[in-house]
Amino acid sequence: MDFAFIGQTFWQLLGGIPLTLKLAAVAFLIASVLAVLIAIIRTKKIPVLDQIAGFYVFVLRGTPLLVQIFLIYYGLGQFRPTLQSLGLWQFLRDPYWCSILALALNSSAYASEILRGGLRSVPMREIETARAYGMSGLRLYRRIILPIAIRRALPGYGNELILIVKATSLTSTITLMEVTGIAAKLISESYRPVEVFIAAGVIYLAINFILTRVIALLDWWLTPHLRRPKNVAAKLELAHA
Repeated sequence: MDFAFIGQTFWQLLGGIPLTLKLAAVAFLIASVLAVLIAIIRTKKIPVLDQIAGFYVFVLRGTPLLVQIFLIYYGLGQFRPTLQSLGLWQFLRDPYWCSILALALNSSAYASEILRGGLRSVPMREIETARAYGMSGLRLYRRIILPIAIRRALPGYGNELILIVKATSLTSTITLMEVTGIAAKLISESYRPVEVFIAAGVIYLAINFILTRVIALLDWWLTPHLRRPKNVAAKLELAHA
């Protein structure tokens, strides 16, 4: 094990972090919008749309992400004339946008189920109270239902963000030079896969460690009602002593 080579490789792999984070961030934002829409459709049981959304979730959760990336990157080229007429070919011929599309679609299917669980966990008393104050429709969702649902779904949703970061490694298969793409290039040059993958693993571990801390902090900030005031906690400890 050559630790000097691992250190050298680590610094080279750092150049792929910006692309990795950009892929994850853009895909996560798009997936979040789609997930909210799908979760609302499935929760409200909107005719026809509910069946389409259910099929969408079933297909994207039931097939490997790598297959989806290949189908989008290689398969959409068969519809080039149609895509050109729609003005989409300039995006879908680029591996970057194909990766974003695949990551976003795949993540939205999983995230929609997480949010659907959060929506179904919103207490009816909260909804009825809001309706008694005259809230309904979009205003009810924006002020009451979605904030509570997102807060309850945050731990699972945070895991989905971490999964997206790790899934960006698959985009190296369609020529993107993020962390894993650079690692593959270094392996082909040095024939030392163990050291290179150790360095890459450390980078992914560090990124995901930071994300877990941020998610935990956000969860702490969004649940002040679950935290006991310090003076109350001290009194309880004295009472039990």
